[in-house]
Amino acid sequence: MSFQDIIGQEKPIAILKSAMEKGRVAHAYLFAGMSGVGKRTTAEIFARALNCREGLPDACERCPSCLKMARGNHPDRLVLKPEGQFIRIQEIRALQSQMRFRPREGAKRVFMLLDAERMNSAAANALLKTLEEPAPLNVLILISSRPHQLPLTVLSRCQTLRFAPLGRDRIASLLTERMGMDGKTAAVLAASAGGSIGKALELHKEAYLSVREDILRRAAAFRKDDPLAVLSLVEVLGREREKLLEGLGVLETWYRDMLVYRETGEPEKLIHRDCQEALKACADKMEVRDILQNVKTVQQACFAIERNANKQLTLETMLFRLVHPSS
Repeated sequence: MSFQDIIGQEKPIAILKSAMEKGRVAHAYLFAGMSGVGKRTTAEIFARALNCREGLPDACERCPSCLKMARGNHPDRLVLKPEGQFIRIQEIRALQSQMRFRPREGAKRVFMLLDAERMNSAAANALLKTLEEPAPLNVLILISSRPHQLPLTVLSRCQTLRFAPLGRDRIASLLTERMGMDGKTAAVLAASAGGSIGKALELHKEAYLSVREDILRRAAAFRKDDPLAVLSLVEVLGREREKLLEGLGVLETWYRDMLVYRETGEPEKLIHRDCQEALKACADKMEVRDILQNVKTVQQACFAIERNANKQLTLETMLFRLVHPSS
């Protein structure tokens, strides 16, 4: 792969290419942006370009260095990721130890810290010393979808490149052109992905579309006088934390779409465009304040489950409030 294979991130790529052309590559970068928008891929290509034997501000994909990088066995490309919940100080110290030596084969040794915000305080403090006294011929790339969780002292010593979400039409085009999806499936996945091509591809691998359809069908049929039907949604949402949060995300966007419809009446702004008739029918029966309250109710349930609250109780409480938003 080369920079031309990265979609929708022209600005950060232009900055990296300009730095290479001018010989002004920073010693530390922060690649910040939501998951699945190309941060890790860009970091990999940047590492290849820095060591490419063709001497261009890109990866040629042909020279021995680029081929080794692609296979993941280049000695001057090192990836550090959390072992368990955190990146710990001993892992940062191992990185610092390797930085003392010259690159073994290439012009630069590139270190990538995945999920950099997961450094514990001791690891972040140890890394700070490296950022304050950078070793020559080393480039450090911190990759984070939650850069606000990094210490300000670390942020201030990195050059930050922001990776933007992709538009839904662009994601849909990529899914149809590169993955051969039909237009309807691509449109639904693009709308559900929230700007992340990575998430769209992940959703396509799973049974997301059928689960989404089941959740929306049941949500559209919510009635105060049929509590058992409402509670049946608990079984659809499941027990696994990640799947549960994903399902709640579908439910939240259902009420978000109701709010958008009531406030704007513009169907092109809806996430669930394929369900707009059912959505409009539901929205017309509810007050705007109740729709807004339901959005907040689902968000509160997500917040509680993320913090390991009792899933069954949280969901049952949420569903009661959804059908009685003014209670």
